[in-house]
Amino acid sequence: MTTLSEDVDYLAVDTQSESNDGRISAATWEHEDLAQVKIRVFRGHTESVNSCNYIDNDTKILSGSSDKTSRIWDINTGELKHHYTGGHEAAISEISINDNSRRFVSSGWDKKVQVWDVETGNILWTGRHAGIVTCCRFSHDGKLVISGSDLDNTLKIWDANSGELLQNLEDMHESTITSCIFAPADDKVVTTSMDRTSKFYDLRSNKVTIQLEGHINIIADCDISFDERKFATASWDKSVKIWDVATGAYRTSGPGCLQGSHEGTVSCCQFSRDGLMLVSGSYDNTVVVWDVDNEMQKLQLQGHDDWVNDVCFSTDQNNILSASKDHTIRMWNVQDTEKIPVVLERKKAMGLSIMKCSNCGKPFSISQMDSFRDNTICVFCRLQNREQEMLAIMNSVKVDED
Repeated sequence: MTTLSEDVDYLAVDTQSESNDGRISAATWEHEDLAQVKIRVFRGHTESVNSCNYIDNDTKILSGSSDKTSRIWDINTGELKHHYTGGHEAAISEISINDNSRRFVSSGWDKKVQVWDVETGNILWTGRHAGIVTCCRFSHDGKLVISGSDLDNTLKIWDANSGELLQNLEDMHESTITSCIFAPADDKVVTTSMDRTSKFYDLRSNKVTIQLEGHINIIADCDISFDERKFATASWDKSVKIWDVATGAYRTSGPGCLQGSHEGTVSCCQFSRDGLMLVSGSYDNTVVVWDVDNEMQKLQLQGHDDWVNDVCFSTDQNNILSASKDHTIRMWNVQDTEKIPVVLERKKAMGLSIMKCSNCGKPFSISQMDSFRDNTICVFCRLQNREQEMLAIMNSVKVDED
């Protein structure tokens, strides 16, 4: 049992329960009764867990590990549903699911890229790089696979069905490619590198259209918001930079910066579905949830015993996954974070007022300069009511014309 200190604000406290033979069970809820963030811990991997994804409408978890296996877990029961072995001969660096959760791609230190059938566990095809494959992704429509490597610094684009190599982009960067993703529309591929740059490669023109520089150390990971307005880069310089790629405002005013919360390398990041929050993981063993627009920490989640390698938001934004070198995956319930006193105090200190939505009843924050607008309704309820408001305006105009 973890001992509580009066000097620490425990948003989430980890405990461990062991089976009779001393081995850790597959998945358990592990938090103190008074913990404000509930934690579920998934155990089973025997080495570092390097990648994690929500799949099947957030009902299951897909993970990849240095133990050369990929696994699928049931979120509700904690049961291990599938265990994929026999493919990679070295550590798995990343896994990515396709749009219908029937196939996933894995990349490894054995220089292989492999696409698997989820149900049968069969390997559908295998591709190869000259060096360690550091990253891989399925496109959102399931038609393409991308993978990046070290040594030759190459980005490869594959036909997801046949495994045919469509493009071999050599020397995409001057050093190791650390991450690769598809833009939400699948029209661009974005990469980051140990050369401290990130690049947008347009799949229609087959050209690099954007190159971003600004970090003073290696860029480890990146993500782009669902509306493609914000782009985030996580770096070994202990910061996450937010780039407005929709307007290009970073060209004149520079990127936004989320910093001061991590004491080590920021290894991974992901936006929430609405783009208002970002979660980051670090080699300081912590997970941080950020308020993106106000560039402030919402809360810090502690419990991992080693590096955090990957993080992931659920679609409804109520839960966060984190994968760690401590061999575990943790699921953090952050549904009610706006009610946590330390979160409210931070927002007040930043000059933000905390309001209660007159529609849904949930707390939300507004700038003290926003008093000119209707600040009794949260942004989510405003968005839900926007269509009704537009119809009402159109109807009133029609009545006036009559």
